[in-house]
Amino acid sequence: MATMASFSTPSFSCRASLPHSNPCLTRLSFAMFQNKSSAFSWVRGRRTLLLPLRCSSPPTQDSEPEPDTTSSSSSSSSLSSSSSPRDLSYNLYAGLGAVGFVETTYLTYLKLTNSSVFCPIGGGSCSDILNSDYAQVFGVVPLPLIGMAAYGLVAVLGLQLTRKSLPFGLNQTDARLVLLTTITSMAAASGYFLYILSTKFAGSSCSYCLLSALLSFSLFFITLKDIGLPEIQKEVGLQLFVAGLVIVTLNSSYSKSRSGPSSMDDINLPYFPTEITSESSPFAVSLAKHLNSIGAKMYGAFWCSHCLEQKEMFGREAAKFLNYVECFPNGFKKGTLMEKTCAVVGIEGFPTWVINGKVLSGELEFSELAEASGFPFDKTSQSPVLVQ
Repeated sequence: MATMASFSTPSFSCRASLPHSNPCLTRLSFAMFQNKSSAFSWVRGRRTLLLPLRCSSPPTQDSEPEPDTTSSSSSSSSLSSSSSPRDLSYNLYAGLGAVGFVETTYLTYLKLTNSSVFCPIGGGSCSDILNSDYAQVFGVVPLPLIGMAAYGLVAVLGLQLTRKSLPFGLNQTDARLVLLTTITSMAAASGYFLYILSTKFAGSSCSYCLLSALLSFSLFFITLKDIGLPEIQKEVGLQLFVAGLVIVTLNSSYSKSRSGPSSMDDINLPYFPTEITSESSPFAVSLAKHLNSIGAKMYGAFWCSHCLEQKEMFGREAAKFLNYVECFPNGFKKGTLMEKTCAVVGIEGFPTWVINGKVLSGELEFSELAEASGFPFDKTSQSPVLVQ
């Protein structure tokens, strides 16, 4: 009858020393063939193989370590996270924000210096729009200046998020919330101005306006994709509030700044010379000569009724001695720039007098002009005083 042999092996550790051999198996085979009598023993009628071997050999210089699957997987995951789609969004924030910042900086310079605009598409439409009432908020703050600040903020935050170094102790969540709020307001403003462009400036083309709208909407859609639909649903109330606030503010600004009738949008006046019909008094002639001698200037517009009344006060002969500056020699229409000589004075209305370095707005009486210019006269008789 065949004998049943069972083999029991104690636990042992084994580290491979060669890439194609197992030292434990080699030693086990050698021990079995070297001393068979001690390798087998009878225990309760069963033949048992006793393996008193503990195989643990240190790695040699020629050994190759087993690949560390854990570290490789972690490194691959870190690489994938470092080149995540979110980093691409941050780069787009920085790039598009920089383009918008350059554009609005150029427009801000033109607006503040009252310079003409180079418009690649649309001819003079860009100048008309940039110098209209819609290019300022509440008639004070230039609109390109606000755009420059918004685009600059987006570019800086995008760059800082890319470098993982945020200023002022902001974390990524706060920075992305600031981006969402800023870009939402920019997109809402762009939508409002596209409506203004299509209704108030029908037939005009402004390449800078269209470029700004394209940048704003692109940033908005990138933000929606970056944040994701679940987060957008949480912040939809904030977005609607910001967009509504921007539109209400702009609408309120332009309704207050536009004090003239809406028909002013369609005015196109060619220049025409004004005709003075009244006769001049000796006092008016003397005062006009005095004003001319000290370099006093009267700034006006051909369509200004108060300017014509001021000239009629002097009369036909005296008006010839006035140093009059026409601010719209080429006619007037919506968006027309006044002459630079008038713009540098800071004119708020017509007529405007500049006498001895003082700017005086509005139609002035002879007595006011005489006092401002130092012209000696008798207040009771309204006649000049002869100096001995």
